[in-house]
Amino acid sequence: MRIKLDRRLFVGGAAGLALAGCDRLASTPRGKEALNAGEALTYDAAKLLPPNQLAPEYPASQISKVFKPNGSIDPKDPAYKALVAAKFADWSMPVGGLVEAPRSFTLADLRAMPSRTQVTRHDCVEGWSCIGQWTGVPLSAVLALVKPKPEARYVVFHCYDRYGTDYTTEQAGALDEENNPPFYGSIGMGDAVQPQTILAYAMNGQDLPVEHGAPLRLRIERQLGYKNTKYIRSIELMDSYASLGDGKGGYWEDQGYEWYAGI
Repeated sequence: MRIKLDRRLFVGGAAGLALAGCDRLASTPRGKEALNAGEALTYDAAKLLPPNQLAPEYPASQISKVFKPNGSIDPKDPAYKALVAAKFADWSMPVGGLVEAPRSFTLADLRAMPSRTQVTRHDCVEGWSCIGQWTGVPLSAVLALVKPKPEARYVVFHCYDRYGTDYTTEQAGALDEENNPPFYGSIGMGDAVQPQTILAYAMNGQDLPVEHGAPLRLRIERQLGYKNTKYIRSIELMDSYASLGDGKGGYWEDQGYEWYAGI
């Protein structure tokens, strides 16, 4: 029996939850059951896909004239502001955790590696979609250099942006880590080595803009938009994400959203 999966079906289901008020939904026992059921459905369905099943790609003529940014658009972290002012000349990304050869990568390092360019659709859990062109290095190539240990199961992205109580650059020196935790996200090792899973440093042929996650963001095209983490500070390979945040695998997941969020 051949099973055909419709990506829009999964997007529609997740968007329906968001439009109903995901935070409110997650705060009730019945709401949590609904979210968990949706998570199980999309994750189980994704496992039926061939290992290298790709998301649809589009001609350049279909790139959206306006691409709405997802998530935060201007991190106030002083270290990030300094990087922006220096045009990211001093930016580097440590990759460590459960790896044999931890190292840091500069933008020059990443740009010198074989790149991939893809024109794909970003499907937001809020119900909107945009098509954009992304260029970057496959995450699999970075992982190959650091040599994941056999027990590594998740790739965790630690980021510069924060959520919670709003704050200015002047106030950022006295941040409350509990109420303003740094954003983080995670994906499984299987999705990390998908051909379309890239660390993007360019969008529509230009350097990645700040509002879209400069200097580096994740593009994982078989999952919803909030899984595409921005403003990457470091990458860590782990056997469990239970010790991070509320133990759900990401900032939005800690608020009640799905961890896998497949489409």
